[in-house]
Amino acid sequence: MIDFPSIPTSYHIHTMPSRGRHQSTSKECRASIKKIEAMDGVIGVIIGRSYGGKSLGPGSSTGTIKVQRQISGGIKAVTQSAKGLQELYIRTESGKEIEIADAITRWA
Repeated sequence: MIDFPSIPTSYHIHTMPSRGRHQSTSKECRASIKKIEAMDGVIGVIIGRSYGGKSLGPGSSTGTIKVQRQISGGIKAVTQSAKGLQELYIRTESGKEIEIADAITRWA
């Protein structure tokens, strides 16, 4: 039998963050997402892939959201995070897509 030395208590084992936690979502993006979630007709916001080092272009700041297109059941959008771009899927009630997309576009 192999005897392994015990690990001193001053060393902590680092674990992976909980599943589903988006570490690249900045506080400005989270604030924008909460604002969208509070809108009438929005069922929820799903955070998609992150693209590091990408930008929405000149004049866009962290937390800026750009509507890309309306799709079945919602809206596809991207947000500028501190580390790059993040895809968003905004799930909406039927028939509210245009109204919500226009409201988000007016914020920009």
